[in-house]
Formats: sequence, C-alpha cells, structure tokens
Amino acid sequence: MNAGMLVIWALQKFGCQEDLTFCGVFDGHGAWGHHVAKMVRNSLPSLLLCNWQEALALASVDACKSICHYDIWKESYLRTCKTVDRELEESRRLDSFHSGTTALTIVKQGELMVIANVGDSRAVLATRAEDGRLVPVQLTVDFKPNLPEEIERITRCNGRVFCLRDEPGVHRVWPPDGKTPGLATSRAFGDCRLKDFGLISVPEVCQRRITSRDQFVVLATDGVWDAVTNQEAVEIVSSAKDRSKSARRLVKYAINAWKRKRRGVAVDDCSVICLFFHSSSSSPWKA
Repeated sequence: MNAGMLVIWALQKFGCQEDLTFCGVFDGHGAWGHHVAKMVRNSLPSLLLCNWQEALALASVDACKSICHYDIWKESYLRTCKTVDRELEESRRLDSFHSGTTALTIVKQGELMVIANVGDSRAVLATRAEDGRLVPVQLTVDFKPNLPEEIERITRCNGRVFCLRDEPGVHRVWPPDGKTPGLATSRAFGDCRLKDFGLISVPEVCQRRITSRDQFVVLATDGVWDAVTNQEAVEIVSSAKDRSKSARRLVKYAINAWKRKRRGVAVDDCSVICLFFHSSSSSPWKA
C-alpha cells in the first residue's frame, strides 16, 4: 500500500445487532485524501445506522405493507451518502475542494447482503458452480468516467472526459477549462471542484441473497483490480490455509503483479477485506 490514503473498516454486531455486519474500503485521493477517507469512514456507518433505524420504524408503523429490508437499506444509503457529502463540503476542518474518497461498503443482515458503491473499488463474490469449481461473480460496477452512462452525465453538466498523453487508457473527469487535476473516477465523496461538472456521490446499491453455494466476498480498491483478475482473486483467497491471512495474501499478490505488469510505474493503493460465510468464525479479514 502506498501514499497512506486508504482506510478500511469492519464491524461485527453492527449497531449492537447480532445479525448485522458492516464492511467498507475507502480510497482517498488528493492532498487531503487520507483525512477525507477517515471522515467518511467515521461518519457513514453511524449515520447509515440512524437512517436505517428511522426508516425501519416508519415502515413498521404501516401495518398494511410488508417490510422489504432491501428497500429500507437502499433508501438509507441514498440519504446517508447525500448527507455525508454535504457535511464534507461544509466542513471547515477539511479541504475537500481538490481531495476526495471513494467508498465501497457492505451490510450483511442475516442472509441478505446489501452493497453500496461510490467510485471504482469492486466487490467480487466467490460461489461454487454445480461442478464444484469456485467461480467469481462481480457484484459492482467500476465507475470510470468513460462508461456510457457516466460520460453522458458528465458532458451534460459541461464536464470533460479525456486521457493525458502520458496516461493512455486512463480516462479522467475534467472541468470545462481543463486546468485543475482530472479525476479517474466518476463518483466520489468530496472533490467539490468537480461536483458542478458531473461528478456525483450517489451510490449504486444492489443486493444478494447468500446461498449455500456462496463462500465469501472480496472488497478491494482499484489498485488490486488493475493487476488481478476476479478469478485470480477468489483462487488466491480460497487457497489461504489461514483465513486471517487471506486478505494480506491477495494484497501481496496484487503488488507483485503490478510490479511485473507495470514496471517503472508506482504501485497504486491496494486494500482488501474478505468476508467469509457459513462459518462460526465468519469474521471480516482485512489488509
């Protein structure tokens, strides 16, 4: 891991609830990136819990409607992310004008897993195929600026998307004048200079019902996925004899793969959380 911009978080018995687990990876960028990532990590879980409890209470009042836990979590996530980004913009302690953070988080409630992604980190599920093979299922979208829906929104807001000559293939969001540094993700907390030009902090929220075939989920920042495939990741994690060392094993592999594939280029930030299922000791392991 480099630059000291990464923050990871794992909470079992989230909100003192026996069946709730919260995990998240926050990848900061810019001069204040580490501080922004810490602020989001500190405020998002507690605010999410408050919004969830409030939404759950309101849903429980209406006896005519059955409670859909996914809808409640999704609504809570959308409200929470909007509030957190506004707090960043209004903060006098942090300079989030040229700095920000991505955030990939998961809430596991019993067999329901809710994933919320702001940015270009990725969640990959490892599940068993009928023939017994371990196969990856990508649960999130890497929100890069050149994705069709993202570039459409950015250009509609007068933002620009292009690569620098010395960074072929690395698309960035730029303001109309193109003078301030570009950003290589289309969704992030902070980065206030780009919020008028198509950058948003709205999360993509999805769900997964965990089955007996599902083994674990890997949350990792883009530095890992730039060097490691989804299949490689699930194989590396599953091959660890000690689950507590699985995340660190994947980080080390990603760093070595990065050095082989991109010689002379500084290794990007790499952070991993592995959440295992179907075990009496299903603790989230992180590196």
